[in-house]
Amino acid sequence: MRSNLVIVYLASFVVVAAGLKAASMVVFPFLIAVFIAIVMSPAINYLQRLKFPRILAFIVVVGVVFVTLGFIANTVITTINGLLGYLPELQEKFKTFSDQTIQIIERYDIINTQDIVVPSEFDPNKIFAAFGTLLKGSTELVSKSFFIFLLVTFMLFETNVFHQKIEYFASKNPQANQIVDTFISNLKRYLEIKSLTSLATGILIFIGLHIIGVPYAPLWGIVAFVLNFIPTIGSVIAAIPAILVALLMSDVSSTVWTIALYLVINVAIGNFIEPKFLGKELGISTLVVLMSLLFWGFLFGIGGMFLAVPLTMSLKIALDANPNTKFIAVLLSDKID
Repeated sequence: MRSNLVIVYLASFVVVAAGLKAASMVVFPFLIAVFIAIVMSPAINYLQRLKFPRILAFIVVVGVVFVTLGFIANTVITTINGLLGYLPELQEKFKTFSDQTIQIIERYDIINTQDIVVPSEFDPNKIFAAFGTLLKGSTELVSKSFFIFLLVTFMLFETNVFHQKIEYFASKNPQANQIVDTFISNLKRYLEIKSLTSLATGILIFIGLHIIGVPYAPLWGIVAFVLNFIPTIGSVIAAIPAILVALLMSDVSSTVWTIALYLVINVAIGNFIEPKFLGKELGISTLVVLMSLLFWGFLFGIGGMFLAVPLTMSLKIALDANPNTKFIAVLLSDKID
């Protein structure tokens, strides 16, 4: 009986996953908007406690977000356009650097370069062509963020109605109310702390790179802020382009300082500050976090990686509420209660 139930759950999971994959163009912006609205709603509530009329609190919060997103979008698009114009020269410098590195290896007989077979995928021309495509795609992503902003605006505007609906369903099913409360409180805590630590990471990276003299420091600060939302691997990915640019456009000393800057900031924030405030409340094991990156990344692309932890946490809470699926929640958890 249990084996049949597992088969049914697996089949249902595959069907739902296939549906999410097919509808990712619609589902992903909606999920992004939901999580942003959850993060912003406490600001509106706080202004209301300060005796701001709700409509004024709504206008203030939305206005601040709109101005902030406009500033970030303008910075990203301007910087990326400048970097795209510099790509041919950067590509030439990369080729020169790689040739010099090979000469040094051959001169000191470190390894036999004749035995090294470099795959065609590592051709510098292809790498920089892919890099340019990624940068252009980033500008398109920024331009599409306006639709998400509209979704967030209407969600925030209807917060009171949403709370009334929750109260209605709670009166019919008290357990559902407990699930929603647990979900929203955990999600708020995670997103708020992650937003603050990501913002701190981006600001510190920008200031540090600006002092070191690495070109396009504002862009790398924004990249560090955004990618820090991807657990475990995001901070590593954010460091790679800044280190390459420092190596090709500055000197070895600047590159060493850049590596040290990313190491110190990411280790301090990722290993000490975030765990101190987040604690073990999310209850998701590290292995599950890494697997969730692959799964949600497969469904929604790179954007799914940003939502990997919130979505997995939401799934775990829902599974834990049902006695028939509680064993799956235990598999996702970092401990057994």
